Amino acid sequence: QVQIAESGGGLVQPGGSLRLSCTASGFTLDFSAMGWFRQAPGKEREGVSCISSRDNSVYYADSVKGRFTISRGSAKNTVFLEMNSLKPEDTAVYFCATDPPCFTAQTIGIMLPQADHWGQGTQVTVSS
Repeated sequence: QVQIAESGGGLVQPGGSLRLSCTASGFTLDFSAMGWFRQAPGKEREGVSCISSRDNSVYYADSVKGRFTISRGSAKNTVFLEMNSLKPEDTAVYFCATDPPCFTAQTIGIMLPQADHWGQGTQVTVSS
């Protein structure tokens, strides 16, 4: 049974940083594209970033480009999202997911909220 767990969320001031972690059990992330999505209150879930399974190529939404970095951990069951220069509009529940449409996202410039497995999410609040 695949289980996805996110951690690392919290309250941070504007301009601050957080590092989200995604850990999978019952699944080896090394052979799967992985993605981070977020959902703010009253808004639809949106794709933030993904890393492909073939060559570790990445996608970032325009709103986070240059501020967020996705990476795979040395352990084959972890993926990270390093978030810097956080803004109040980054406030949302952040979800990790397996097999998002990463190749398509890199091609068309948007990652649809589709995935095989989802975590429960971790809250990120950016506020002074």
